Amino acid sequence: MPQLSDSTFERSVVYICAHSDEGAMGFVINRTQQVTFPEVLKQLKLVGEDTEPLQSPSLADFPVLCGGPVEPGRGFVLHSDDYACETSMPISDELYMTGTLDVLKSVAAGTGPQKAILLLGYAGWAPGQLEAEVLNNDWLTCPSNDDLVFDRALESKYERALLTMGVQPSLLSSSAGHA
Repeated sequence: MPQLSDSTFERSVVYICAHSDEGAMGFVINRTQQVTFPEVLKQLKLVGEDTEPLQSPSLADFPVLCGGPVEPGRGFVLHSDDYACETSMPISDELYMTGTLDVLKSVAAGTGPQKAILLLGYAGWAPGQLEAEVLNNDWLTCPSNDDLVFDRALESKYERALLTMGVQPSLLSSSAGHA
């Protein structure tokens, strides 16, 4: 919401992937990183400098997003259910999360999931913190939409997420009240 004063989350779309009495974890899915997927593969030494697949347009365009302010050096891949390894965790009926190098190697080899995004870092909330922020009108919530999660048009994702809820972005106010 506009009144959220933390610039880290200004106009952010966050996919919540875990929520329990112990807290919540999610990923900002509309902020790009300043590093490309081929650069990540090289930094992790998963490929050599002269590896031919790195020239592939699909790898060059593979989304690398800023998942949130917590542990920004840690990577997670949010992906479709057509790929799973022993470290993959189901997030929903259609989505998995993998936080190991296996999935990056598979993507580089062309055997990875059909839909995927690499997220560096995550957003985390202590027990009860996210609930308090929602009650304070800091966040709007809605069911997830896989098309929106994997859509690469990041600059319009915030507005489109609001529109899925029937909210006109231009009508949002930084003042909130409770009925």
